[in-house]
Amino acid sequence: MKKNLSSNLDLNNALNKTLAIILAGGRGSRLMQLTETRSKPAVPIAGKFKIIDFPLSNCVNSGMRRIAVLTQYRSHTLNQHVQRGWNFLRPDFNEFIELWPAQQQTAAQTWYQGTADAVYQNLNLIKNLNLEYILVLAGDHVYKQDYSLMLKDHIEAGADMTVACIEVSREEAKGFGVMGIDEQDNITRFVEKPADPPEIPGRPGRCLASMGIYVFSAKMIMDKLILDAQSASSSHDFGKDIIPNSIGKEKCIAHHFFDSCRPNPAFPEEPYWRDVGTLTAYWEANIDLCLLEPRLDLYDESWPIRTMHYQRPAAKFNHNFEGRRGSAVNSVVSAGCIVSGASISQSILFNNVRVNSYAQVKDSVILPGCDIGRHCRLDKVVLDMYCQLPPNTVIGENPQADAKRFYRNEDGIVLVTPKMIANLDTAGS
Repeated sequence: MKKNLSSNLDLNNALNKTLAIILAGGRGSRLMQLTETRSKPAVPIAGKFKIIDFPLSNCVNSGMRRIAVLTQYRSHTLNQHVQRGWNFLRPDFNEFIELWPAQQQTAAQTWYQGTADAVYQNLNLIKNLNLEYILVLAGDHVYKQDYSLMLKDHIEAGADMTVACIEVSREEAKGFGVMGIDEQDNITRFVEKPADPPEIPGRPGRCLASMGIYVFSAKMIMDKLILDAQSASSSHDFGKDIIPNSIGKEKCIAHHFFDSCRPNPAFPEEPYWRDVGTLTAYWEANIDLCLLEPRLDLYDESWPIRTMHYQRPAAKFNHNFEGRRGSAVNSVVSAGCIVSGASISQSILFNNVRVNSYAQVKDSVILPGCDIGRHCRLDKVVLDMYCQLPPNTVIGENPQADAKRFYRNEDGIVLVTPKMIANLDTAGS
């Protein structure tokens, strides 16, 4: 059940005194070659978006109009996307979405050393904004959340620090930072990837995992970041240092994601949140959108996910002959795609993909700008942007051949990049 919060709070005033900081400098190494030329938040997802679009959309939909995106690792495509697609706020109304790249702003002249250090290195910018609250977000998760409800929870509880948490099983909790709480949702413990995770009071077998989403009272967190920066033993991370060191000293509460998520009516008891940090998780999140009722509802007009828009023609399907019929079943096909006498099933085609005659694409994620040649067969493949697959290429049917030519993970998902295809041409010449 969602909490019934009082309406005495002037939430609009609180939102105007809040800065949302999106930590978008992650390397995303577990996505393998997908992040070879881009940061994880810039990875395309869901047919037309980038991962960063989800926290940015959540901010705008929640009424937050002062947003800083902190970038570091291979940030060019991310910077370009934010500059071109998210420049609609009004600076004359004190609204902005700004890119704050790592600039070695401290005396040590280091790049961002951790999540807390990333915020600390920008304190000179933050202090000029006359803030009361700071919302810190990860830039690489996929979900829909009304941050204003979390902020309201924070204020009404008189908290110094609020951590958004999602309920997981005891076994799943071993891979997260886990909150121990009392019956009033005060955080009493925080343990990182525990072998014996603390359970939710009255909910045996269930635990609260940190989502990497925090609301801080501004003065308190700025003071703590200054002290943390002076500690040689700190890793300068919110989850590993700031939160554990604040328990028992500040009022720290857990905010249940269920209380502020944007629910999918088809799955009212299952709040959707995904860390698409591995190739399998990324593939699953995309393929899930091909279901009749996906858990992530992108068709909810009351909570739109925004992105950068280009003018593209509608998708087109050509040919209607036996064995050469342009078709897509249980699939997502984005604008600019041409399916020319090919068969698509349980797959997602991003913008400007062309699939040529007699090709078969099954259980696959095809990123923008790809061209799949005639008679190709793809099964359980992630095809990176601008891949040009030669005719008769077969991927996903021979594990040994796939592992030799491309990247194949333990779940049988094959990642193909333009560089890998170029290496095939070189080997054959």
